[in-house]
Amino acid sequence: MRDTPAAENWRQQIGRDARHRNWEKPVTQDINVLALVKGEERYIFLYDDEHKSEALRTLGRFASNPELSFSWYDAAVLSQRIRQTAMEQRTEAEAEAAAATAPVPRHNRFKLPLAE
Repeated sequence: MRDTPAAENWRQQIGRDARHRNWEKPVTQDINVLALVKGEERYIFLYDDEHKSEALRTLGRFASNPELSFSWYDAAVLSQRIRQTAMEQRTEAEAEAAAATAPVPRHNRFKLPLAE
């Protein structure tokens, strides 16, 4: 499978950027993975929670590129998935915070007969 000229340019740009980054830092946060398979083409987007807006802009740039088969419909579906994932993560974090602040139930240490 051969890359399109746009994909080849993208790979060259990533290679140049990679030489300027420190790739030996340990990963300290989760990475979100979003993938789309269209026939022989595969679009894979990696982003962290802090760069969600950049991922959304990238979807728009890909959709506006006539050299790619990536459509505005694809961008809309994937952007909806990014927003859904963010909302689910926010809900989970709120539930964990609520559970952490909830009072600890007191259990009776001794079973005593009830007085009638």
